[in-house]
Amino acid sequence: MSAPVVLVPGLGLGPESYAPTQQHLEIPSEVITLPGYGEPLHQDDLRVDALAERLAQQLKPGTVLVGHSASCHTVVAAALAYPDLVSALVLLGPTGDVNASGWPTLAGRWVRSAVWERPYLIPTLTKQYFRTTFRAMAQAEQVARHYDLAAALPQVVVPTVVLRCPHDHLCPPQWAQRLADLAGGEAWTLSTGSHMPVLTNGRELAAFIHRAAGVYKAG
Repeated sequence: MSAPVVLVPGLGLGPESYAPTQQHLEIPSEVITLPGYGEPLHQDDLRVDALAERLAQQLKPGTVLVGHSASCHTVVAAALAYPDLVSALVLLGPTGDVNASGWPTLAGRWVRSAVWERPYLIPTLTKQYFRTTFRAMAQAEQVARHYDLAAALPQVVVPTVVLRCPHDHLCPPQWAQRLADLAGGEAWTLSTGSHMPVLTNGRELAAFIHRAAGVYKAG
């Protein structure tokens, strides 16, 4: 069963991607993986709504849902379909701009983001990607890139915060602010990093998750 905070990994990432965040959380949390998002494929339905339903089956009422990159689509879809289960959303480096969803555009943005990632991340990213498999990642992204996050967010009724890092070109500042405005929420740019804040900005992320959960830590 789920905890007050549920964290869904980004595309290809596994439960360990949230370890740097969880070590700073002072409230119970649980990582839930999904096909393409920490799990390989086994004839799974990768539609965002289907993944949201699968996620919702593991939630309790009042959950703070945290998504990263393309998994932000799934947590938003879950909040829309099951509003009684979700108390707040924290979206980390969300993608979902259908006007920039072509493969050449995505590849270019990924490269401009990747050059800013820290080299020490390579071994852990490689391990997680190979476990999820590149086949699962490619098929999941093929579906996710057609999900219009901007169209979905105005329907969200729970507090929402959008977080990004200064060198994240997959989630540029104007896109993050647009999503926050559509949801009636907040957009913040973290102090450092690129598209992997879950691995590089754990303390900062934990502070925002505490706030979303109504837990205010001194200092």
